[in-house]
Amino acid sequence: MGMTTEEIEKGNAVYADSQSEKIRVVIADDHDVVRQGLRAVLETEPRVEMSGEARTGREAVEKSIELKPDVVVLDISMPELNGLEATRKIVKHRPETEVLILTVHESEQLVNDVLRAGAHGYMLKNDAARDLVSAIISLAEGKPFFTSSVARMLLRGYLALTATDKRISGPLTAREREILQLLAEGHSNKEVAAMQGVSVKTAETHRANIMRKLNFRSVCDMVHYAVRNRLIEP
Repeated sequence: MGMTTEEIEKGNAVYADSQSEKIRVVIADDHDVVRQGLRAVLETEPRVEMSGEARTGREAVEKSIELKPDVVVLDISMPELNGLEATRKIVKHRPETEVLILTVHESEQLVNDVLRAGAHGYMLKNDAARDLVSAIISLAEGKPFFTSSVARMLLRGYLALTATDKRISGPLTAREREILQLLAEGHSNKEVAAMQGVSVKTAETHRANIMRKLNFRSVCDMVHYAVRNRLIEP
């Protein structure tokens, strides 16, 4: 039996609506100029809709949960909660949301960390003007996206990295990694306790555990470690 004219028109309308549905995006970067630049690029693309912006890693997680975007464009170096930890939390609370990491760093270790955190996109900031829209569309369609040089790096064998390499994801718990970053940023035990929603004594215990696990002798060691592992910027 054939379809009536009314049924055909209704089907066409539904198809048009599905085709016009925009990709919702949240941009997270602590630099106003960078966010403005990224927003300007996205505003030229009719398939993309800006849902919100974030200035810290914690705010990026909160906006992801609140606004339910399709893609979060996330700077790797963020205050309060770095891009890796923010990615882990976003993926945990919003597995439907894809994460595109933006960074100026191009290292095999960092790419591996990003993938382990759950992000499926990795872009160098220098490539954003050219590739940002393509990356967002690719991720929204369920396809990973990597800056060309990073894609070549992956092809050379990031999977060959063994579970024994000593990186930030090693001996510390997720909570300890968060506290390490806050301490390295110069926050006091009292401030860390308030930001984490724990007692000062608990914050002090976490700090002692971090120092013991990583064999640190001073806060200076902690800062150097955080810079080396790109938890904070030097």
